[in-house]
Amino acid sequence: MTIHLESQSDLEEAVHALIKRDPRLKPVLEIAGMPALRRREPGFAGLAHIVCGQQLSTASAAAIWGRLAAALDPFDHEAVRRARTDRLGRLGLSAAKIKTLKHLAREITAQRLNLEVLAEEDADAAHHTLISLPGIGPWTADVYLLFCLGHGDAWPAGDLAVQEGIKLGLGLKARPTEKQMAPLAEPWRPLRGAAAHLWWSYYRAVKKREGVLAGAG
Repeated sequence: MTIHLESQSDLEEAVHALIKRDPRLKPVLEIAGMPALRRREPGFAGLAHIVCGQQLSTASAAAIWGRLAAALDPFDHEAVRRARTDRLGRLGLSAAKIKTLKHLAREITAQRLNLEVLAEEDADAAHHTLISLPGIGPWTADVYLLFCLGHGDAWPAGDLAVQEGIKLGLGLKARPTEKQMAPLAEPWRPLRGAAAHLWWSYYRAVKKREGVLAGAG
């Protein structure tokens, strides 16, 4: 059964369940404090918002998204599918991002892609469904699953802040690689998404700065 993190109480319940399951996380929580749940809009708009912000500063991403949302109101996959490529370019989107959004819009219109159903799928399967789409990498997939769908078991194995937090919190000699992160997180299934929130809070408490994904909300 897929667990969803829809509210702060959902996250807190999940964190307490993690600590009972893995006592190593108790001192992590004591230092980190209870993490705050971060959510973003679901559906096509949520994924498009993340795509628009890839590899951009927060200010630049916000400006482009503001122009896009105002120009295509209401903003949905049909609006993007119908929009001319040159118009999207004038709004600030790169050719690669336009290609990604156009492809997503076509797949949704043709009912070959249902983003909402990913919330009910196994986290690893949902992750691989997303990264199989052109222009959707692991970072974008993890942000969408965690923050837009509230998937309780989504696991950002490539996130450097989570990796560094685990290294420090579990007393590892080196920061685990993305490949090593999968077996490390096995004890936390099906609550790896809650564990990620906890490790981001721990990283912030220890390093005094936000991780990339944690700042995405």
